[in-house]
Formats: sequence, structure tokens, C-alpha cells
Amino acid sequence: MDDGDDETVRLTAWVRGRVQGVGFRWWVRSRALELGLAGSAANLPDGRVEVVAEGPRGKCRELLRMLGGDVPPGVPRRPGEVTGVSERWSEPRGVGAGFHER
Repeated sequence: MDDGDDETVRLTAWVRGRVQGVGFRWWVRSRALELGLAGSAANLPDGRVEVVAEGPRGKCRELLRMLGGDVPPGVPRRPGEVTGVSERWSEPRGVGAGFHER
């Protein structure tokens, strides 16, 4: 059954909690690169981190689970403390290669 996991999508996630100044963006970048996703993680003035990732839907879902839920065994512990994640799914815009901290 095709559940759309291979479809290329854009995930925008806003992560709340103690996520600035603790290595969170670096951790997100590492996980995204391991998953083969392109995009960025940026600090916002209100204390949240905005994560934009483009790639296969299944890989974006996996990143989203790690942002706010359980981190799989063998993956380094998520720094800081996440209290919530909001998400938006959309069409990819072609963010280019790599994943960057902003």
C-alpha cells in the first residue's frame, strides 16, 4: 500500500521549551542530515526554534517524532527541554542541499 512516505514534502515545525542556547539546533541539523533532509533550524525572537525540512514524507515524519517525542535508541539525547511542537505540512519549495543552523 502506498501511504505517501516517498512523496517529497515540506515540514515546518515550531518547537517550544528550553531549546535555545543548549545545542538544540545542532542536534536537529545532525538528525536531519542523517535522514537525508534539506532545510534549516533557526532561533526565533520568542524563544522557539523553527525547523524547516524538505524530503520524503516518511523521513520528515521521523524527524518530527524526534523533535517532540521519543528519540530512538542509538540516537544522541535531545538537548534542552521540549514542551510542545506545532507543525505545518506544505509543498516543497526547493530549499537547496544541506541542512543549516540559522
